[in-house]
Amino acid sequence: MTTPATQPHAGPLTPADLQAALAEYFAPWVQALGLQVTVAQGSTVSLRLPLTDQLTRVGQMLCGQAMLAAADTAMVLALMQHHGTFRPCTTVQLSGSFLKPLSGQDAILTATVLRAGKTMAFGEIDLSGAVDGKSVCRVTTTYVLL
Repeated sequence: MTTPATQPHAGPLTPADLQAALAEYFAPWVQALGLQVTVAQGSTVSLRLPLTDQLTRVGQMLCGQAMLAAADTAMVLALMQHHGTFRPCTTVQLSGSFLKPLSGQDAILTATVLRAGKTMAFGEIDLSGAVDGKSVCRVTTTYVLL
């Protein structure tokens, strides 16, 4: 028997569906990041992470902790997009490489499911500047699908 949270969605998910999932499935502190789903297509989603005083450090630089939390969240949404529904999962590996600081602009996250099997899923996320488009962080992830 499936629960309402795991019932398949009729048709492809929209950015609005995934935005609503942020409020339904994620902790309040993750919701406080202010993520905005902008694209949902195939096995890829894009989100905007607003640059706020709460997420910056010296020099108005976006802190790495916020980037990695947003990347992990984006990949869960990409998995929802891939499966057409929420599937409980847990992160077993998340590795990020910070390429350069991001300051003075929002971040755009593009999360792509590389492979999703019966019990494991793999993905990658690119974070780039919303204004200059330059990549600032690359993240790889592995999830167990429960």
